[in-house]
Amino acid sequence: MTRTERESINFKLPKTLAQALRKAARERKTTATDLVIQGLHHILGDVPGTEASVEIRLYQLEEEFFRFQESIGSSNNAQQETRLTSVEAKLEELSNKLARFEGALMQMQSSVNASRSRYKSSGYPYQYNSQPPQLQPFEEKDLAMRLNTTFSTLTEKRTTLSAKDFEMWCKDRDPSKYAWRLNEKDKLYHPVK
Repeated sequence: MTRTERESINFKLPKTLAQALRKAARERKTTATDLVIQGLHHILGDVPGTEASVEIRLYQLEEEFFRFQESIGSSNNAQQETRLTSVEAKLEELSNKLARFEGALMQMQSSVNASRSRYKSSGYPYQYNSQPPQLQPFEEKDLAMRLNTTFSTLTEKRTTLSAKDFEMWCKDRDPSKYAWRLNEKDKLYHPVK
């Protein structure tokens, strides 16, 4: 920010006003000159060729905020009331959803804790009631998609490679590194264990 050139002007102020100005400057940790400049900016507005200091700009923003606050407090604008009611309704709705979500989360947590304690008391801390999910057989087009290849490429590899090489080729392409084998009876590709 460039410095604005200043000129000294002497004013004769009433003593009580001068004392109040010095006291206000001390309280705000600034100078009496800066307070006078702020007051002039307040009365005159923006004057070309002057730059407002940070304190002055802050003062202007404060004044604008207070004017805005007064306009909100004094007006009975139906649109503002409608908007405020809408915001309140949305906040209440969000609050209700959050409460339901917290309730569901607590229910899930207590369910997890109960099942953990049940498994620990049975002596098998990692035992589960169900078996891990098993990979199901695929038709040729579905396996081709899983292996990120085409139907024709899959068919060609199956017919040209040996059974072991085809399984290895599948395993290299499979995202979970499964090998696959065609079952001639059901014409489905089954994962090789």
